[in-house]
Amino acid sequence: MQDVFIIGIGTTRFGKHLERGEKNLVAEAVNLCLTDAGVSKDAIQSAWFSNSMWGYFSDQHCIRGQVAFQPLGIEGIPITNVENACAGGSTAFHHAWYGVAGGLYDCALAVGVEKLYSEDRLKTFRAYSTGVDVENIESQFAAWRSVLDGLELEVPEDDAGQGAGENRSAFMDVYAGMSRWHMATYGTTQRQMALIASKNHFHSSMNPNAQFQKKMGVDEILAGRPVVFPLTVPMCAPVGDGSAAAILCSGAFLKRLKASRPVKVLASVLGSGTGRHISDEKKDIGYRLSRQAYEIAGIGPEDIHLAEVHDATSFGELHQTEALGFCPFGKGGEFAESGATALGGKLPVNPSGGLESRGHPVGASGLGQLHEIVTQLRHEAGPRQVENCRIGLAENGGGNIGYEEAAMCIHILERV
Repeated sequence: MQDVFIIGIGTTRFGKHLERGEKNLVAEAVNLCLTDAGVSKDAIQSAWFSNSMWGYFSDQHCIRGQVAFQPLGIEGIPITNVENACAGGSTAFHHAWYGVAGGLYDCALAVGVEKLYSEDRLKTFRAYSTGVDVENIESQFAAWRSVLDGLELEVPEDDAGQGAGENRSAFMDVYAGMSRWHMATYGTTQRQMALIASKNHFHSSMNPNAQFQKKMGVDEILAGRPVVFPLTVPMCAPVGDGSAAAILCSGAFLKRLKASRPVKVLASVLGSGTGRHISDEKKDIGYRLSRQAYEIAGIGPEDIHLAEVHDATSFGELHQTEALGFCPFGKGGEFAESGATALGGKLPVNPSGGLESRGHPVGASGLGQLHEIVTQLRHEAGPRQVENCRIGLAENGGGNIGYEEAAMCIHILERV
């Protein structure tokens, strides 16, 4: 396998773009990416295109990448369509990486796009439910409820999951179940989750590409509209639209560029979930895949300077700081309380604002994370810059199988 470098990144601002279509959003991200890389579209030898819901909302079920790229003059090359739930963007990046790493291509493009915001809120909420085993969705949620029913935890009035997919994304119930189990098992508090959300809203206030750019205090977040206990609206990723892109190349291609700011890919790992029990934490997908990535990169979690993790809710960040080895299992809340994950802390997490505040257009989110890591490693993040960072990690999960994500990618990048 040969070394792979990221030479170009581009992103739209994530947000509500009712007036714009997928093609328009892709065009903005790709053109920014080509300009950033300093190459023309003719340099692209292959492309991977991530999207989950274009077919659901607009009936464009097939050939999505070909349809999106042709107006840009990107055609004739191998174009592969990727659908991997919320992990689609990072999966597209992973495939572009191994196309270059394996010597098939010298220059490859990964793009993700999603339009989720709709005036039909019910349709949007139901769209998220396609990221589970739809045929067995009732038994899957019954299994979650059976775990929750046995917990010694005081919970305010609950609708027993009846609102999942109706007045909220069903994934909020999944995260609520995970967080309740963690609270009952380890004593984690709702306030610790609110602190994480407040930290991310502060980070996003300095990110011009973020959907939300308003600071929010812990008490304000706790007082937010309840979604499903212990989650309030500001603890949850919003519905939104956007596109992000990255260009990867080989070392030989890099040498031909006159003014590049490359970032090296130290590790790229893709895996899927298992039928583990919720309490079997060392079989957790994030734990398993991060250890693979660390071994490939030749480093450990103590060597990471910053991370972008999949925080569809603030509990998601808490859990991933544990699974990735940044702190022991059960200590994620205390780790956040210590200030370690904030800018200026030991290991800043989600300096972009994360999914909670930067936004979560499903097929683009993983590439949005990588956009932030590359920007940070280039030391071009402005007021949210992580000082002297050299190695960054991005963790992007998608869908749900049993008690964990159905798919996940972990990437480790290094400043050149």
